[in-house]
Amino acid sequence: MSDIPDSPSTTALRRRLAELRGADVAPRPLDARALAALAANPGCRRRALLDGAGVDKGALAKKLGSPAAFGQSQFAFARGHAFEARVKGDGGAELMRLVHARTGTAGTPAPEPGEVAVPDLTASGPDGRAERTRLALERATAEGGWALLNHPMVRLEVAGSPVHLEPDAVAVHPDGRWTVVEIKSFPILDGAADPTKVGAAARQAAVYALALQALGGRVDERMLLVCPKDFSNLPTAEAVDLRRQLATTRRQLARLTRLEEIAAALPEGVTFDPARPADELAEAVRRLPAAYAPQCLSTCELAFHCRERARAAGSVEVLGREARGELGGLTTVEAVLAAARGEAASLSGGDGTDPSDDPPDDPAAAALRRAARLRAEALAGRS
Repeated sequence: MSDIPDSPSTTALRRRLAELRGADVAPRPLDARALAALAANPGCRRRALLDGAGVDKGALAKKLGSPAAFGQSQFAFARGHAFEARVKGDGGAELMRLVHARTGTAGTPAPEPGEVAVPDLTASGPDGRAERTRLALERATAEGGWALLNHPMVRLEVAGSPVHLEPDAVAVHPDGRWTVVEIKSFPILDGAADPTKVGAAARQAAVYALALQALGGRVDERMLLVCPKDFSNLPTAEAVDLRRQLATTRRQLARLTRLEEIAAALPEGVTFDPARPADELAEAVRRLPAAYAPQCLSTCELAFHCRERARAAGSVEVLGREARGELGGLTTVEAVLAAARGEAASLSGGDGTDPSDDPPDDPAAAALRRAARLRAEALAGRS
């Protein structure tokens, strides 16, 4: 997010984000995986600002004493690159065959060798590459043939600032459709793949599709997922419907608070530079409201730190989003246990001075009292 357009407001935002990141600290760019995770938890201002400022959350978590192991092993990384090179080899002939077979229009002939245009997308900087990608897409669409854009660069506005994204590939069909292609190294076994990994890939592809839609093209609502077949290194592919992910991601990104609003709530001098002392960083992170959920453990480097703080505060967020939603106004584990015991004064985390301060017919409290009564009766019957 370092390439914010030059204007008084965005220049000020760029300067402010640099101050938060730390003097002379290079920003870590956002990618589609991070955006998909951010869109899945739009209420987390902590992640929104830290990602927006390009803070190295992994280094920050390590300094806070709660490191999280993220990323692929070197072996998996090398295997993924080798598989992608094989899929895109020979001018993308095999890849385009899969594109035609899985997402092509009925009656459209498969592209012959040499018929697929592979435009050169090299340019100076991400803005130059994004502009080169836009021109290449327009030209390929106007010419009405097959085209393959290898690692194009697209832009998407997130929380009021542009983010540069790089899909594995985008295929242009003769009918003018643009299809996002994701190449993954996990296998498709007997025609099926790990649904969790497929879901993660679909959420990433939805981010790319939204960025392509911003260019005004006709973007396919299906992605092409290319993976190794069974236990071989031969590529196979499946079309994955993106309509649900597109709707969800579009809605969640629209709910994100603008970065300048979050940054304005922090006092001057606050920084998240991992070189600062741990106690100073802990206080700075504390000032940013978080929306922890157990799902964060697999998507955010700060999740273990946030979980420790949520546990220390007795927050019901540690029980999961589903439980948190069912508990309504009961925000702490202490309040939940008090409600189960029938102590109405603690229904909303009150001070316990006047039971009449709490709603007498709170449905969550009533359900908890009933569950506690049934449990006691079951235990009495067993004894």
